[in-house]
Amino acid sequence: MKTIFILISLLFCGLNFKAQTPSKVQYGDNAKAGNYFDNRGFKMYYETYGSGEPLLIIHGNGGSIKDFKNQIPYFSKNYKVILADSRAQGKSIDPSDSLSYEMMADDLNGLLEHLKIKSCDVIGWSDGGINGLLLAIRHPEKVKKLAVTGANLVPDDSAVDPYIYKWAKSLNDSINKLPITPELKTERKLFHLLAKEPHISVKDLQKIECPVLVIGGDHDVIRTEHTMLIANSIPKSYLWILPNSGHSTPIFYKDIFNQTVNDFFIKPYRKIEGLDRMR
Repeated sequence: MKTIFILISLLFCGLNFKAQTPSKVQYGDNAKAGNYFDNRGFKMYYETYGSGEPLLIIHGNGGSIKDFKNQIPYFSKNYKVILADSRAQGKSIDPSDSLSYEMMADDLNGLLEHLKIKSCDVIGWSDGGINGLLLAIRHPEKVKKLAVTGANLVPDDSAVDPYIYKWAKSLNDSINKLPITPELKTERKLFHLLAKEPHISVKDLQKIECPVLVIGGDHDVIRTEHTMLIANSIPKSYLWILPNSGHSTPIFYKDIFNQTVNDFFIKPYRKIEGLDRMR
């Protein structure tokens, strides 16, 4: 089952260790930057870096803080960067039997409350993008601006590449037939997310008040038309589709990703209409 768990990260979080930038700092396992917080029934592990305006960065399914070794050095020069291992992932200890995106979004709100952060900019990748959208929907006062890449609203092949969707659904069905073990309990929760969630409506997206940069690769596991639907449904949004790109935009396009997201954060949102569309 460990091999299956690694595949989640490869396909949905885009982990490719050869592509990661070498670093002397052990992001995700750094005693100087890390802390545990008793958060809503589990022990959440988080790390902070830098100083300035707060920036929350959220990882994807089966991932951890380690996934953002390409973003932390860049953004920590000008921001207080906050990263957490979501419940049942990374170093966060979660004994519960269930897991949902809504739970994780509320966990992040709890972390921000714990750190006394009234509002912040947010980056979310894959499942982290889903969590970011839900944070903006459920706790709008906490999100100033939001950048999401590789997020989806529903768990079906209208949103996810049909091959990947069938693969996740089949493995979820297979895992649920196996005898339960502590390790399998965690994998069941994560595969349930891939196969059965989320369920975010267009009406929910229309409630988002903050500006949102919606990102996807043109060969992402999330269909391009679905990424466009997300952008078109948010009142204040920009859309950025990267050419010749899959799901792992923060890794394989790290430099342009970091620069473009930072520009989005620092520049005022501009409503583009009328003659502005010709510029």
